[in-house]
Amino acid sequence: MLLRHTPKEIKERKALTVNPAKTCQPIGAMYAALGIHGCMPHSHGSQGCCAYHRSALTRHYKEPVMAATSSFTEGSSVFGGQANLIQAINNIFTIYNPDIIAVHTTCLSETIGDDVNQICQKARDDGKVPEGKHVIHCNTPSYVGSHITGYSNMLKGIIKYFSKSTGVKKDQINIISGWIEPSDMREIKNIVNQMGIKVVLFPDTSDILDAPQTGVHAFYPKGGTTIPELTSTGDSKFSLALGEFATDAAAKDLDSKCKVKFKTIDLPIGLSATDRFIVALSNAADVDVPSSITEERGRLVDIITDMQQYFYNKRVALFGDPDQLIPLTELLVDLDMKPVYIVSGTSGKVFDRRIKEILAESMPDAKVKNGANADLFLLHQWIKNDPVDLIIGNTYGKYIARDEDIPFLRMGFPILDRVGHSYFPTVGYSGAMRILEKILNLLMDRQDRDSSEESFELVM
Repeated sequence: MLLRHTPKEIKERKALTVNPAKTCQPIGAMYAALGIHGCMPHSHGSQGCCAYHRSALTRHYKEPVMAATSSFTEGSSVFGGQANLIQAINNIFTIYNPDIIAVHTTCLSETIGDDVNQICQKARDDGKVPEGKHVIHCNTPSYVGSHITGYSNMLKGIIKYFSKSTGVKKDQINIISGWIEPSDMREIKNIVNQMGIKVVLFPDTSDILDAPQTGVHAFYPKGGTTIPELTSTGDSKFSLALGEFATDAAAKDLDSKCKVKFKTIDLPIGLSATDRFIVALSNAADVDVPSSITEERGRLVDIITDMQQYFYNKRVALFGDPDQLIPLTELLVDLDMKPVYIVSGTSGKVFDRRIKEILAESMPDAKVKNGANADLFLLHQWIKNDPVDLIIGNTYGKYIARDEDIPFLRMGFPILDRVGHSYFPTVGYSGAMRILEKILNLLMDRQDRDSSEESFELVM
């Protein structure tokens, strides 16, 4: 029966979330930490918490995710986890020898009130942190926020501990990456290399969570932003923050600490958002846009022209992370599709405002919800009352898609039931082409499946 018990009648809910369109803060903090070279994420809480966070990332990326834990017992849960964390720091540096331990908290350590900043400082004072090594931290209680909030908090921790200003500006740009795939980070580096711009991209999970299989084990793969690069971010002449929910707070902290001016823009997903990204890069670095990028944009425009007749007026339901949903909604509008239902579990007033701006002319009556009670149960009820032609979201949408017999495009985090998605970018012009191809294939496969014998065509 799966979700066929979901009622069509929608009732107001204040204290219940069913199938939330998000996951918890520590997963985001762990993912951000993995984008730093030689970094060991550390979960300050129970073993079960760390095991869940690691497995969520491993199932999505199909890569082993290394992380340590303070392994709370009943005693530490009552009397505090200071002894556990100090012992863990000593053990991790002795056995695993990372350059950085990135500590994030959990519900348990936050509830009992552990002062992680003080504990990390005591570890340094007691000589548990070797010369040249680092321990950083951020607070990520799971009972507030989402994985995007946790990602943002770890970025703030990285800037707090590493970014420094010498007073002499470098001819480089910071790109603070929102939560995207390793392949997306690689595509961003490809774009800036074509433009001849020196950047510090952080975090950078490429060559870490998509490391090549060489037959030789590397405990810390070659990828990730290095400590010298992170330190130099305070001397960069400008920062571009990609995605307001994941990166805006970090960009503000860097500006406050090191006087690095910044601009927060959308993730470059789709035609319009990528245009803004290219223009922002060009202006920040004072360089011209090369013909190779202009030509790639032209190929995207050409494929949109070829496909537009199949997209026209198709109704779409979307759910997932706000930083991805905003430019993705804009892309659908550019394709003359109708994003009618949009749900995100991450709270923030800017989400409603931006979505309404994008849909003001084409879909002013679209149903949009984020934060509390913005969940897949509500999305399913909306769809039951007025169906759609396509659903876009992470793996958890497959139950709705199956129950309502609707084509389903997997996009976002987590994707647990498919392999290979993290190796192909969705950002930039080339990423947009891939999104378009996947959408069109789903729609035309459905058309083939549903066609009667006499209308089944070779060329559609």
